[in-house]
Amino acid sequence: MEDINLHFTGDFHAVGAANNLLAALLDNHIQQGNALGIDPKRITWKRCVDMNDRQLRFVVDGLGGKANGTPREDGFDITVASEIMAVLCLSNNLMDLKQRLSRIVVGYTYTGTPVTAGDLKAQGAMTALLKDAIRPNLVQTLEGTPALVHGGPFANIAHGCNSVSATKLALSLSEYTVTEAGFGADLGAEKFLDIKCRVAGLHPSAVVIVATVRALKYNGGVPKTELNVENLEALERGLPNLLRHVRNIREVYGLPCVVAINRFPNDTEAELGLIASKCRELGVNVALSEVWAKGGVGGESLAREVLRLSQNPNHFRFCYELDCPLQEKIETIAKRIYHAGQVSFLPAAAKQLAELEAIGYGNLPICVAKTQYSFTDDQSVLGAPEGFTITVREVKISAGAGFVVALTGSIMTMPGLPKSPAAERIDVDEAGKITGLF
Repeated sequence: MEDINLHFTGDFHAVGAANNLLAALLDNHIQQGNALGIDPKRITWKRCVDMNDRQLRFVVDGLGGKANGTPREDGFDITVASEIMAVLCLSNNLMDLKQRLSRIVVGYTYTGTPVTAGDLKAQGAMTALLKDAIRPNLVQTLEGTPALVHGGPFANIAHGCNSVSATKLALSLSEYTVTEAGFGADLGAEKFLDIKCRVAGLHPSAVVIVATVRALKYNGGVPKTELNVENLEALERGLPNLLRHVRNIREVYGLPCVVAINRFPNDTEAELGLIASKCRELGVNVALSEVWAKGGVGGESLAREVLRLSQNPNHFRFCYELDCPLQEKIETIAKRIYHAGQVSFLPAAAKQLAELEAIGYGNLPICVAKTQYSFTDDQSVLGAPEGFTITVREVKISAGAGFVVALTGSIMTMPGLPKSPAAERIDVDEAGKITGLF
């Protein structure tokens, strides 16, 4: 686990190097005469670093005189938020990767024309840095089950799924392939189904919706300090959150699903029974997942239900069609998946939507950046609210990845460290054994 979480095969470093190469070529182009007429005030491409560092969100660089570049406002994203990570995960092969890299928009000219990595002749060198990173990484569980761990696109600002190449490789090698789609059927599943499946031509056989008794009680108003105490009333108040995720998968996307309860030691039989009975009312089964405590044998009942669901054909469909206007696609996601009453587009976002459609990006899918803690764009609103307003404050183009990002709430692409960072508890002994990562 330590090897996977620290450096692994170097894929993240390759993504960071390719990202920052593009940034360096962009600023060098301006320094060397700016033949493309790039407006330094309309540069959208940021540098990145694989570290939570809020100090780097907004910077001014190019200081120190003419020889040191053009002074301008700049900033850093965390590496997983780089569009290159999303491009890597949505590419089918090396040449597709290079084509997608060439389409990345880095800024605009003084006349408002998009400037791409291809305009800067950057795609070849970037692909060279990523030629090994595009290959899926094979690892195994403690019980010897093969697993492909590949990619890590920021699950708010990007589509939050592993790579298309890893999924297709797994499908070619196995009778059944299980892949993770990120957190929440409103975010992870929506992006997996509407973006990744659409791009890769995937048709899921069944969906596993993972839940915990603790999370449902939290959605029912129980403080985190009291989640280990049985509370059927709070659990019943929180269950509509889970049931909405179930309905979204079945009614919007036409897919069969099973609810997997990750069992904690303090979960009571009464609490587990209440979840099962409420899900049965919707015609959905519940399976306990005790893999953490028992290994593979703890997931057998869940596996059997997934196999059962997978035997029958389904009516998979997307939430929206690509030929709809961008604003309509955003509103469709907000109303059908989140159950919002309306979407408010701030003036800047409305202007950006109009500009993107005018320059030919109107037929792309939507990637909504929203908190994972709520169906709304306010993480403090729990349960299953309805009729609320989603506010879109900014819209960005990820032309290489092939989607339009709609930013809501206070989502950031460079996290900060908490008051007590995990790094303070990580150590290495004289034998090189790392502790404190988990």
